[in-house]
Amino acid sequence: MAEAHDLQFYPVHLAANGEVLELDRFTGEPLWYASYEKQFSSDGAAGRLVSWHSFDSSWDSWEMHPGGDEVVLCVNGAIELVQDLDGQLLMTPLAKGQWVVNKAGTWHTANVVEGSTASCVFITSGLGTQHKSR
Repeated sequence: MAEAHDLQFYPVHLAANGEVLELDRFTGEPLWYASYEKQFSSDGAAGRLVSWHSFDSSWDSWEMHPGGDEVVLCVNGAIELVQDLDGQLLMTPLAKGQWVVNKAGTWHTANVVEGSTASCVFITSGLGTQHKSR
């Protein structure tokens, strides 16, 4: 019998060969991401990290995925996804069940309404992800 897992704590990797691989417990630490990249670098842009994150405040940084697109699916609450498109900020509100794509190379961040919590599932081509302060 298959064992159920909580995506908030145990993300999965969608491998280029079609396998779904359980990952170590998510810590949010840079070392976790570095280990992930090292372990799955051979999948290149075709590999995808599937993770769930909850937010009770707006992000304090920007991120960008140079190797491939990312799906952001809001599963609870609401966020405003902010994308920097060549210096123009595109604000996209997302409510439960709505999704949007961050195209490869697009810097993005998110706003959360103060006093609320939002949860999103991310399907990310994460190799080479970059961050910068907001």
